[in-house]
Amino acid sequence: MKTNKLYVWLLLSAFGVVFIGFMAIKVVPSLFVTWTKAAPATKVSLSSSYLIGGNILAKADGLDKCVVNVFVLDANSKGVRGVAVSLSGMGGGELQAVSDNEGKAVFEVTSVEEGQYTLSASIGGVPLDRTLRVTFRN
Repeated sequence: MKTNKLYVWLLLSAFGVVFIGFMAIKVVPSLFVTWTKAAPATKVSLSSSYLIGGNILAKADGLDKCVVNVFVLDANSKGVRGVAVSLSGMGGGELQAVSDNEGKAVFEVTSVEEGQYTLSASIGGVPLDRTLRVTFRN
């Protein structure tokens, strides 16, 4: 009878070790990932957001493009996706785009007239403080 109790105790101990191992490997790490996963950024910080020109000098032929990137960022400088962005200053009305997964909205502007244009961006209808100058030459 003592031998049977010993086997039962060993069997339950082995089950306990396996159960604790399973908890340590599978359950606990997934709980930490769930608890520490950052929430998606949703609040735009206008002071963190900015516009920058990838190419700000182009030929005034209607084909060559000046590239303007607007970065929509939160207070932690993380990109905010799905935000409406507009670009104005080319004289033909506003251009519209939506920020991608990295918070970037890309505009390609062309002109058939020589000149310098001061472009301004608005994020969600609110203008950024900074502007960007692009130049078109023949």
